[in-house]
Amino acid sequence: MNPLDKIHALDEIEKDILLCMQSAGLALQELGKEKSSQKSAETQSQQFLKSLSSVESKLSEQINYLTQVSTGQPHEGSGYASAKVLQMAWHRIQHARSRVRELEETKAKHSHAARQQQKRQQEHAAAQQQQQQQQAAAAAAQQQQQQAAGVGSVGVGAGSSDGGTTGGGNTAGSAASGGVGGMGSDSSGGMQTN
Repeated sequence: MNPLDKIHALDEIEKDILLCMQSAGLALQELGKEKSSQKSAETQSQQFLKSLSSVESKLSEQINYLTQVSTGQPHEGSGYASAKVLQMAWHRIQHARSRVRELEETKAKHSHAARQQQKRQQEHAAAQQQQQQQQAAAAAAQQQQQQAAGVGSVGVGAGSSDGGTTGGGNTAGSAASGGVGGMGSDSSGGMQTN
């Protein structure tokens, strides 16, 4: 059995350990329920015992192998150390790739959030500008209305003054006519008396 096969065997042992822990957790979870299913709990317990037995046997094989090759001296027929270094290097590469992917995802999220914030700021500025334009237009319209109302008031006042002058002239003319008529009457009366 070459070193790569040993590494694959260790991977299988690790998977069996995870399966064993999962079965134990499911069994305990089933027993912790108020209405637990005895059949399900027994199934998970049997799976746990089976996985535990498999892990124990495989680990015993690996330990026996290590006791044969691990003597503190370089072993001519064993490449376990080199294979382990290679495996750790692959793990580091995978970890670095996962970290780079996480950083890229974080960068994409921040970029998206920044674009959304910039878009909201632009929309807010546009809304404020539109509101200011509407307020300026309303103020201009109000000013025009006030100017138009002022011009109308001046025209009405001028017309009233002209009417008063004309009425005064008519009154004066009437008074003058009446005075002349009175004088004529007085003259006629004086003449008749003589």
